[in-house]
Order: sequence, then C-alpha cells, then structure tokens
Amino acid sequence: MQRCDLTPREHWASRWGFILAAMGSAVGLGNIWRFSYVAGENGGGTFLLVYVLCVLLIGLPIVMAEFTIGRKSQCDVVGAFTSLAPGKPWVVAGIMGVSSAFIILSFYGVIGGWTVKYLVSYLTGSLWSTPENGYDGFFIGFITNAYEPLFWQFVFMALTIGIVFLGVKKGIETANRILMPLLAILLLVLALYSLSLGAAREAISFLFSPDWSALSRPELYLAALGQAFFSLSLGMGALITYSSYLTPKEKLPGAAVGVVSLDTMFAIVAGLVIFPAVFAFGGEPGAGPGLVFITLPDIFQNLAIGVVVGIAFFFLLAAAALSSAMSLLEVAVSYFMRVFGWGRHMTTVVIGGIIFLVGIPSSLGLGVLSNVTIFGKDILDSMDFLASNIFLPLGGMIIALFIGWGWKKSDALESSDFGDTLWGNAWIFILRFVAPVAIGLVFLRAIGLF
Repeated sequence: MQRCDLTPREHWASRWGFILAAMGSAVGLGNIWRFSYVAGENGGGTFLLVYVLCVLLIGLPIVMAEFTIGRKSQCDVVGAFTSLAPGKPWVVAGIMGVSSAFIILSFYGVIGGWTVKYLVSYLTGSLWSTPENGYDGFFIGFITNAYEPLFWQFVFMALTIGIVFLGVKKGIETANRILMPLLAILLLVLALYSLSLGAAREAISFLFSPDWSALSRPELYLAALGQAFFSLSLGMGALITYSSYLTPKEKLPGAAVGVVSLDTMFAIVAGLVIFPAVFAFGGEPGAGPGLVFITLPDIFQNLAIGVVVGIAFFFLLAAAALSSAMSLLEVAVSYFMRVFGWGRHMTTVVIGGIIFLVGIPSSLGLGVLSNVTIFGKDILDSMDFLASNIFLPLGGMIIALFIGWGWKKSDALESSDFGDTLWGNAWIFILRFVAPVAIGLVFLRAIGLF
C-alpha cells in the first residue's frame, strides 16, 4: 500500500473546473429523477422547506468538512483519514465512503442505463407515439426483461469508465465543463416551456406552499435528509476525493456555498420542469419512481413539440446521471490506485467492471429475481435504502464528528480557510452538536428504533 505523500497526485486545471466537477457530482439523478418523485410523495412544498433546511443546516457544513479533509490530506477517502488521524478509528468513514460508492453506483448504473435507453428510443422514433401497451407497459416490460436492461446498464457504465479512464483533467474536468453549462441551459429552457402549459399556478402552489400539518410526520424528515445526502453526494467520499485534487491556494468556503446553492437550484428548477407538465395533463405528482419514465413520456406525446422535449429531457437526465457516476467511480478508483499501486487505466477498467457485475442483481431484481426481497423491498430499492438512509448519514455523521471533535479546532479552522471567525466557530458548533444529533435522530427513525 502506497502512502499518500508518496503517490503522485493529479490536480484540477482550474478552480472553476473543480466547482463544475463538484457540481457534476452533486447534480445527478438525485436532483431530477429522485427529487421529483420524493417531493411528490411527501407533499411538495412541505418537503421542499424541510429539504432546504437540511441542506443549509447540515448539508453545507458537511460539504465544507469534506472539502477541508480532502484538500488537507491530498489523498483518497480512506487515506485521508489515515493520514490526518493515523491509528484512529475515524478511518471507518473512509471505508464507508468507498463502500457507499460501490453500492450506489451499482444500482445507479442500472437507472442510468434506463435513461440512455429512453434517450435512444426518442432519437430513433420508437417513443414518438404511445407504445402498444402504453408507456407504463413499455417501462415495466423493459425493466422486467432479463437481458435488455443489462445491455443498457453496460452502455452507461462503459461511458462512465471511458471518461474516468482519461483522468482528472482530460476526462472528468473536460466532461463537466461541457455537461454542466449545457444541463443548466436545457433545464431552464424546459422549465420555461413547462410553465407555459397552463398549470403553472397549480404546480408553483404545490412546490412552494407548505402544508404545515405535514411537519408532524417523522417520515418527512427522513425523506428530506436522505435526499439532501443523496443529492449533495455527502458521506460517499466523492467530495473528499474531488477536493483532494485541489491545490492549497484555492479557497474553500466560496466553493462550498457555490456548489450547494447551484445544486439546490438545479433540484428546484427540475421540479418546475416536471410538476407543471404533470398538473397540466392530470398526472399524479406522487407517482413514485415511475414519474419520469411513465408519466412524463405520456405527457410529451400530447405536446406539439413532444419529440423535441422528450429528446432534450432524457438527454438532460442521462447527462446528469453520467456526471454523478463519474464521481462515484473516481472514489473507488482513487482508493484502489493507491492500495494496489495500479495505474489509472487498469484500475478504472477493473473496478468499473466489478461495479457493473455487482449491479446486475439490482437489475434482475425487478424481473427474474423479483421474488427476492430484503426487508420487504426489491434488491434495487434495498440498495437505495441502505445507501441513502444508513451508509450516507452515518458516514456524514462521522465526518462531522471528526472535524468537530477528532481534529484540533485551530487546525480545522485554518485548514478550512475560515480562520478563528464567527462563521468558522458557527461551523464547528454545527458539526459538533447540531448535525450529529439531527442525523442520529433521523437514522434511528430509519432503522425503526423510534
């Protein structure tokens, strides 16, 4: 196993390249596919309010914590903790980060494959009109097929592996410099078009008017915090890994605020893409995971330029999925490059291939292995629950406790660029007391202890 200080470290070409890459990690299926159906299932405006509070009070401080750990250590997520706290148990956060990246990318690759399948189907014309069995029949028939979803999962993982294969500057940074501005433009154009369909008032009311009585539902807080962690890529090692490619001259607080703000805006604008269209055509906002694969294609079919909208939307979805998948794969690749002393090319292909194989049961669990359940959930939903509600919150809690209690306060403040200021001390206070307690309560609720 190589030491971090003996391992040559790649760096971003610029600060903007890092911000775009960190945004790419955060902006993914979590902002578009997952945010939309979780918000729909949890009351829209009430969920959004709690979600934004979770992002500001817990998400942003932990993003800063991960940035600080990564830049200071100049190492992968496991090596970061072993170098900053040698011989201490804090390294478990790094191990959980690599494990989370494996788990999430394994099922994320399955869903990413679905997005590529739909994009290709729109490009080739097979979804220009309602399929023989309807859009629900098309989707269910596709995901329950034993072989076709595996092919598209392979295509998606091959694209992810190809970009990470090229390295930090030539692969990840270059891809995000192209994808992130393009995604922002597409999202805004689609939102404006969706708001013109006649149900803007109803959709805006649903998304921005809280139902205060819903605040008494504990499940709302579980959903909101889990979404915040999933959307911001917290606790999975991606932000530690990406910030480890920063040089010491880059300032962290501004980068953290920029990434969190833009990520949250992406999620809200995605809601303004989806919900006006859903309400305009009598759809159900709480339609669950099938919202973007069943409800929206049915809506697109009724639009004058539905084909163009469908192509643009599923390109947006596939590109967002790809930008996050790169960061998940990079977490594992960075770690195993150091542990085994392998080159980037070999590590990327081997680890990417293993993750593809690990994801096969999640795909088959919707079809030929549908009788296999874990705690009453199919394999894919079980992996999602394990990652979003167990691994990520626990990893985030340990990271918060490490900065708050495991690292000398003066060193943490200096390394974060806050210094001994009001903002710096508030950051330490949140990481010491607020974030661990909030995450702990939600975690206990997730595993059914209260």
